[in-house]
Amino acid sequence: MLRAFGGKDDVQGAGRDAAAAVPGLAGQLTARELEVLALLAAGMPNPRIAAELVVTLDTVKKHVSQLLGKLGAANRTEAATQARQLGLIPRSVLKSQAAYGRFW
Repeated sequence: MLRAFGGKDDVQGAGRDAAAAVPGLAGQLTARELEVLALLAAGMPNPRIAAELVVTLDTVKKHVSQLLGKLGAANRTEAATQARQLGLIPRSVLKSQAAYGRFW
């Protein structure tokens, strides 16, 4: 709910639109972008990410494009590497990379 005079939400950082503020990024990552990033880093192709998140393939492509821009990466591998270096990818994702044959 909005505060009576401030116009700001009482609960900040909650929900799907919560952003991760990380120094060195061109823009903050949304919670959904972080989900896509984790799956991307685990080696999942776009169609599988779409199925996992129950969104369209075009939506996943849009998120990946936004991630590449915000991370300053030229491709998915660079994005995953940059995210790992910035600590954006949970350790559990790093461990699961072996299951997809991905090692950085």
